[in-house]
Amino acid sequence: MLKAQIKRLPHGMDLPLPKYMSEHAAGMDLYAAVNEELVIEAGGWKLVPTGLAIALPEGYEAQVRPRSGLALKQGVSVLNTPGTVDADYRGEVGVILMNHSKQDLVVKRGDRIAQMIINKIERIVFEEVAELPSSERGAGGFGHTGVKHG
Repeated sequence: MLKAQIKRLPHGMDLPLPKYMSEHAAGMDLYAAVNEELVIEAGGWKLVPTGLAIALPEGYEAQVRPRSGLALKQGVSVLNTPGTVDADYRGEVGVILMNHSKQDLVVKRGDRIAQMIINKIERIVFEEVAELPSSERGAGGFGHTGVKHG
């Protein structure tokens, strides 16, 4: 099992650490480390602190993604989905919550606001060429593969 370091920041000492909530869960919940209720207006967004900083092994990233329950029930998402935490970042993990609903969202201390997934990253080196090899799809994009001809 892969190990990573995590540090609770002073304003997150009483909050749970991220953990998998079921045996086969891919993501770990992140909690709001707000001291007072934070209101995100309808159609607005705000950076929500988690009270955590992490040190991931080289070659890994953490992705911050929306929680499906918040998306379905309250119209809340992560604005830069997925947000990336790089292996060399040592600052606080923050979540940019977007309120897509028509009602203000109140975020309270300890609310589960997002999920974090750890992924292995492969690095590549681009080789510049004059022409790309052909493929069946070619340059078709933005829904092209779902279009039926005939």
